[in-house]
Amino acid sequence: MNFQEPISGVLERLARALERLGPAAPADPDFSQAGAFLFQAESASFVPVPAVNFVPLPLLKGVDRNKDLLFANTERFARGLPANNALLWGARGMGKSSLIKATHAALNQTHPNLKLIEIHREDIAALPRVLGLLRAAPDDRFILFCDDLSFEAVDNSYKSLKAVLEGGIEGRPANVVLYATSNRRHLMPREMMENESSTAINPGEAVEEKVSLSDRFGLWIGFHHCSQDDYLAMVRGYADHYGLEAPDLDINREALEWAATRGSRSGRVAWQFIQDLAGRLGKTL
Repeated sequence: MNFQEPISGVLERLARALERLGPAAPADPDFSQAGAFLFQAESASFVPVPAVNFVPLPLLKGVDRNKDLLFANTERFARGLPANNALLWGARGMGKSSLIKATHAALNQTHPNLKLIEIHREDIAALPRVLGLLRAAPDDRFILFCDDLSFEAVDNSYKSLKAVLEGGIEGRPANVVLYATSNRRHLMPREMMENESSTAINPGEAVEEKVSLSDRFGLWIGFHHCSQDDYLAMVRGYADHYGLEAPDLDINREALEWAATRGSRSGRVAWQFIQDLAGRLGKTL
């Protein structure tokens, strides 16, 4: 070390050395690479998804009203018009996440600047950073998609989500909507809300804070267990689409037996039956 060197020069060289040791700053995201991306919190990067696993929109049966609601909201958003954040809640396996992916795929054909960004539930705390990156790309429109969103008693990240949805000082970027799926209408188990109520100084306010999280989604779309007719329509729709026929095949009877072994009827069960059927017939999907 040069003892004649001013202390400012020494500090500057130390700072440059520390910068070289640290991780490189992430490159600006290039959203022209694909129509869908997966956000990775560790590197604050968006990984392109070249082929999204989705079911074509016409194949989603028994949820016609839900399809119309979400498609209309998303189409307005894709056209640059105001749109609501959407919470798709309800019965498992009834096509909540499938509807989001199918709606994006259908509209992305005519609106290529409509991007689907999936963020994992455990990365919700990174939402403010994500929104900052998306805000810097005003030419694109982003559906921020979080599947199976819910919160437990020891989880306080819901407070960050509340601020991001509407209440933050900057507000939600005009080019972003948040679409989430959950089995719970209020995103939290009933016992969690009851515990908050029983231990709070003002029980009403405690419960109100929890409920207000789901209230920040302007569009609520409920999914319920399907009837036998709807279940068979799902099966028949898949079978016709993929050409799954055989002379001695009674699809309805086999589909009902399959559902009986699972103890439920849903779009997921219908698809699982179709995969089994296609395998037995030696056909690919």
